Amino acid sequence: MRTVFVDTYFWVAGLNPKEELREEAREAEATLGNVRFVTTESVLIEVLNYYASYQPYLRQAAVDLVRRIAINPKIEVVEHTHEIFEAGLEFYESRPDKGYSLTDCISMNLMRERSINEALTHDHHFEQEGFTILL
Repeated sequence: MRTVFVDTYFWVAGLNPKEELREEAREAEATLGNVRFVTTESVLIEVLNYYASYQPYLRQAAVDLVRRIAINPKIEVVEHTHEIFEAGLEFYESRPDKGYSLTDCISMNLMRERSINEALTHDHHFEQEGFTILL
């Protein structure tokens, strides 16, 4: 079965009706068909951080989304461990010329470990590392 990594912006775009890429995110998901999604707790932390300063109803919607993701059998959420953090930090340190976030580095490490080549994201940093972005 095809496996696709799901980055922060896909979740953000799907939740907020005012997000620019909302329809594109929905269309991309619909065209993928039967796939397995993988994301990380770090990505979910970014989703919640993104909505931290929004109105209470969107903050709650973000919490509800994260809870639904956590119990969805089609989505694997990789736990955040100290080892994952350290590996991400090393990758972050090795790319001083890039604008990668630590979460991006953690995500890219996971994608390489699992031979996942596609990401539901619009973040061109993933392209810079040789991955295919689907938004």
